[in-house]
Amino acid sequence: MLLRTGDEDRAAFRDLYQLTSAKLFGITFRICGERQAAEDVLHDVYLTIWKRAGAYEPSRASPITWLATIARNRAIDWRRAQATRRTSHLDDIPPLADSTPLASETMIVDQDARQLHTCLETLEQRQREAIRTAFFDGVTYAELAEQQNVPLGTMKSWVRRGMLKLKECLQR
Repeated sequence: MLLRTGDEDRAAFRDLYQLTSAKLFGITFRICGERQAAEDVLHDVYLTIWKRAGAYEPSRASPITWLATIARNRAIDWRRAQATRRTSHLDDIPPLADSTPLASETMIVDQDARQLHTCLETLEQRQREAIRTAFFDGVTYAELAEQQNVPLGTMKSWVRRGMLKLKECLQR
């Protein structure tokens, strides 16, 4: 379906949207923390998917991993842009977003997710926690490095080595 979308097949793109929009919205909403922002980011995500689907390489990642990475990166970009626009007096206002997962999100349980979590458990704790925090919570490498009180290069190395081990585990 993703490959057909890369060939500008509108029906395939519509099907892709119907199958993945709930999951990708969950990712953008969790990172953005605001429903309207998450919807706007999701719109940008699907524009990017339409334009870049032809560049998707099945040998490098599963379709949902590729799509989720685009969603995560777009949401983090939005968050960074918001941080530069914020004024100091607005920092004290708590977010209004409901952090409860959507019912549609909790219903999406597939083999890839189970295998990913199984493989995550094989990693060293610091790699596992860094990857989980970066990819599931949308925290940037710089924020992670600051939280763990390590240099940015060290954090990037932990994540990179962990991702290489994950890739090896997922290909078994």
